[in-house]
Amino acid sequence: MAVTRGGEVLPVRNGGSSPSGDERDAGRGSDFDPESSVVQRSCGEVQMSSGVDREADVLEADHVVVGSGSGGSPVIRRLLDEGRSVIVLEAGGEDDHEAITAPDRMFELRGTELDHAFRTEPQASLGGRRVEWPRGRVLGGSSAINGMIHMRGHREDFDSWARGGADGWSYHDVLPILRRLERLDPAGDPAYRGHEGPLPVRFNLDLHPLSAAQVQAARQAGFPFNADPNAEDPYGVSHVQLNIADGRRVSAWRAYLGSAREHERLTVLPGASAIRVLLERGKAVGVEYVRRGERRVARARGEIVLSAGALGTPHVLQLSGIGPADALRRVGITPVVDLPGVGENLHDHILSQVVWRSRRPIDASGHAPFEVQLFADSRAGLARPDLQPVTGFSAYPMPGYVFPEGRVYSWYPGVVRPRSRGRLWLRSADPMEQPLVDPAYLREQDDLDALVEGIQITREIGRQAALAEWNAEEIAPGPDVRTRAELDAYARASLNTYYHPVGTARMGTDPLAVVDPRLRVYGVTGLRVADASIFPEIPSANTHVAAVMVGERAADFIAADS
Repeated sequence: MAVTRGGEVLPVRNGGSSPSGDERDAGRGSDFDPESSVVQRSCGEVQMSSGVDREADVLEADHVVVGSGSGGSPVIRRLLDEGRSVIVLEAGGEDDHEAITAPDRMFELRGTELDHAFRTEPQASLGGRRVEWPRGRVLGGSSAINGMIHMRGHREDFDSWARGGADGWSYHDVLPILRRLERLDPAGDPAYRGHEGPLPVRFNLDLHPLSAAQVQAARQAGFPFNADPNAEDPYGVSHVQLNIADGRRVSAWRAYLGSAREHERLTVLPGASAIRVLLERGKAVGVEYVRRGERRVARARGEIVLSAGALGTPHVLQLSGIGPADALRRVGITPVVDLPGVGENLHDHILSQVVWRSRRPIDASGHAPFEVQLFADSRAGLARPDLQPVTGFSAYPMPGYVFPEGRVYSWYPGVVRPRSRGRLWLRSADPMEQPLVDPAYLREQDDLDALVEGIQITREIGRQAALAEWNAEEIAPGPDVRTRAELDAYARASLNTYYHPVGTARMGTDPLAVVDPRLRVYGVTGLRVADASIFPEIPSANTHVAAVMVGERAADFIAADS
């Protein structure tokens, strides 16, 4: 019998003994039917290593890493540095689109072949509206299409992880890794900041004149200027710090693997969509994937790492029979390990927009799309800021509003301590169908309250004297939106997202945890997760840096345990 976390005991097909090791839940897995296992097929594969293409039936390496984004890239590089061989399965293609590296062309990447282009399920709180969720489908993952903002979060974010059962993940524990991964220019306080890591971080000192006015307006509204929000405390208005070097975006892939792409122990397979983890007697031994229309296999002599993101990782786990048993059966998948937390705890940063018509044309070419941010409290008594508005040189479309191109600017008031929780689940057993995602936006009243307060705070900033030469009028919400009922309606109509989904394979020690504090999947040996899906709670800032930190730690754990 297999020990499970959901209280259900699942039979083991074809027998098998309990895996060794100190896993808290020593679940026993299953051998796949040889008639259906692609291990038995002679499928052929193009292996790219040291620039040489060669055919292979089934690839094998020390490790297989699924995903090359914020979490996967550091895992891959650090394992190579340990002398390990690595196969990388990346669903997307090469990162050679010229808009990837151009900071002011980020929005051109949405809805292209570089974007998985998820959509949420209809949101009850939004009148049935679906929300677009761009996710990177390219080497570098979402770090190749995001806003390039480099923010760690608040120290209390990580301390709360540790208090909740993620032993070894307090701020004191992760600060050395946060310093190790970055290369800050110009240098900051060495007690907090790193200067020799692979990921470049630029203090954005050369602000657009409008952005400089936004900083002054926030100060006039009563907020202090914060010279480094990644140091002691992020509170206040600050210049955005960016993952840019020499004027170009640097994704996690380029930061960690740019100089190692032709490494003799590295095999990179773009266009390879992982569809299930192969288990033998409770141990992960390989990954089945689809590439060029063929099902193929990458086998691992050591551990397998899922770094497919908060949507991709739980999708692969569930397709592998690892997840909530009843839900898997409903789509025709035989459960192997009953982990009811897989796909649960989905949450995201939400935002709105406050838009002004400018008195003069705005030419923001050559500037990053976001240059100024504010960390603020939506109410008194908070231990950490729950709002992170950022400025922009444009506005996203909304029914009933006209935003003249090149003549508008915005604050995007964002809620970074959301309480609402949703879930992800399989649409069907077809691995090529995207999973269903429901973030349950605004299910909790606190989220709506915070979002409305963020709208009011940024409206007040927009009225300050520092912006008088720019501010012709407030377009959205507009001067007629004044009452709380009107603000609530606007918040619902304008709600969008920072595109920071997390938490769907969360770390912890309770019955709904999916991975332990060393990122090992419960009930399976040889399988870890290294991406934002393991976050117990979302950090109070952009999620990219925290995901990179998780990848660094995953590689440390693998090296220490093998």
